[in-house]
Amino acid sequence: MIRPIPMLLAGLFISASCTAAPATPSDEQALQHAKALLARVPLVDGHNDLPYIIREHPKYHGDVAGYDLRQHTDGETDIARLKAGGVSAQFWSVYVDGALKSGWARTQLEQIELTKRMIARYPDSFMLATTSADIMKAKRAGKVASFLGMEGGHVIENSLGALRAYYDMGVRYMTLTHNVTLDWADAAADEHRHGGLTPFGKEVVREMNRLGMLVDLAHVSTGVMQQTLDVSEAPVIFSHTGARALAPIERNVPDEVLKRMPANGGVVMVYYVPEFLNKQALAWSDELKKRTPKGASPADKKAIYEAYLKEAGPLPRVTVKDVADHIEHIARIAGKDHVGIGADYCGGNDPEGLKDVSTYPVLFAELIKRGWSDADLAKLAGGNLIRAFAKAEQVAARLQKERQPSLATVDLAAAR
Repeated sequence: MIRPIPMLLAGLFISASCTAAPATPSDEQALQHAKALLARVPLVDGHNDLPYIIREHPKYHGDVAGYDLRQHTDGETDIARLKAGGVSAQFWSVYVDGALKSGWARTQLEQIELTKRMIARYPDSFMLATTSADIMKAKRAGKVASFLGMEGGHVIENSLGALRAYYDMGVRYMTLTHNVTLDWADAAADEHRHGGLTPFGKEVVREMNRLGMLVDLAHVSTGVMQQTLDVSEAPVIFSHTGARALAPIERNVPDEVLKRMPANGGVVMVYYVPEFLNKQALAWSDELKKRTPKGASPADKKAIYEAYLKEAGPLPRVTVKDVADHIEHIARIAGKDHVGIGADYCGGNDPEGLKDVSTYPVLFAELIKRGWSDADLAKLAGGNLIRAFAKAEQVAARLQKERQPSLATVDLAAAR
């Protein structure tokens, strides 16, 4: 079912649809058209790892003043390039490595604190955001609405009380797993021990619905995707993913799940990760992973990578066209009301043409040349995410009247 577009966006979609693209625009015409569109409508990106890049930076080590976003940084993200890219809202990933032996919650608190310091340092450019309405509020003020998104349910350490505390700190989505299978949910990239979600895992989803925290299904197994859609009363998101039909890895979303998105009302947000966008790049990446032992040191990984480059050559070519192909496939299967952007800029390889956050108009120009209307591009840019987010808030308001905070634990849920 397609939910109504919130009234605050209706005017934007109407005005966007009034601008007709040339029948066969040139590259420059399409690019200027894209820039004009993104000046009018909100562009929401579902995932950027800048806070982790600052934490792990070899020079700054978490110093948000030293890693000055008013300057051209050595990464893919800074304020000038965010403005050039037309970004209106960003979910900043407050990522914690699931492979840590201990300290998941402590590290999560540190990353939330680091990201809030980063946002507060640039009050003329960033606005800490916690509601769907904040996106348009920030856009009208000429700022980037800055949300916190947790990447991996390991950080709640099997505690729904911790989940609620993170929500109170401003976290507005949680990816149920990262690359490590949890006590209650299977990760796409790890052993599948539960066949999807355990009873406690389903309770996590229900409690996220009650809070109004978006359930993010990037990184989870297919079983978790399907079972979450069975359980969730609110729209879900995939904050950064792709179409499995084009790149056959479990990390990407299969068509049978895409077909369920209209009934749920959620959004599948497409990333720019080259290794997961076409079959040639995926095969290249898979071979490198086979040659890299689990637990290898950074020095060993570097040596293995350099040796592999000499033997196999560089990563096969991936371009803006590959990203557009994923968007179009998802739009065909799920519908244009259920696709969005979650670039996953994280300091790694990027597709040709999409080297940093200034290049979002390049992707929209590609879609303009493929015949996308301004109304559909406005949905892709941010309208779909805003609608899903607003619906999740409505569901939470109802559920909070119907039930109290859940006291379930892993052990109690398993005993039911």
